[in-house]
Amino acid sequence: MLLLENLDLTPVHSILWMDLHTEGPGRPVEYSPEWDLKALLLRLIEQIPYVKDLVKRLRRNPYLRRVCGYGDRAPCEAHFSQMKRRIGVDGFRAIEAWLRREALRLRMSQPLSAVGLIQAACIDGTDLPAWSSTDPHNTRRGLGDPDARVGRGKKGFILGYESLFQVDIEDFPLGNVEAPANVN
Repeated sequence: MLLLENLDLTPVHSILWMDLHTEGPGRPVEYSPEWDLKALLLRLIEQIPYVKDLVKRLRRNPYLRRVCGYGDRAPCEAHFSQMKRRIGVDGFRAIEAWLRREALRLRMSQPLSAVGLIQAACIDGTDLPAWSSTDPHNTRRGLGDPDARVGRGKKGFILGYESLFQVDIEDFPLGNVEAPANVN
């Protein structure tokens, strides 16, 4: 959630604070609208289907509350409904347009990075069994395939190889390693 912690929402500050009571007598604003927008962005990132589920996650997870900016308490569902009604469709369109421009600006100046992240990558591997039987004189290697080795696979021991792929956030391959199954 480094993305939400480093997100600077000052350019959309006027839209978020629109029609909120900020001065004089009356009840003060309990939750900052920036926190609410970060919570709604969290809902999109985590693919939480309903606001009700977002509120449950915020109440149960202190880390998510801290990332959004809430302290010990999280707002209720009605708070988010009031915020959506107050900002309106045009306000959210303006916020979305600003977020898109900011993402494109960062993409041009810092390719493959996003607000505080250097380069997100994923490593995934699979076992490749060899089409060979074990050598009767050395049971750790293959008979027909001398490079194949016995190693620990996902379903027990296998004779073969391991294949590891590393891809970036845009699914472009960064690297591939194939090694005998006994190599870590």
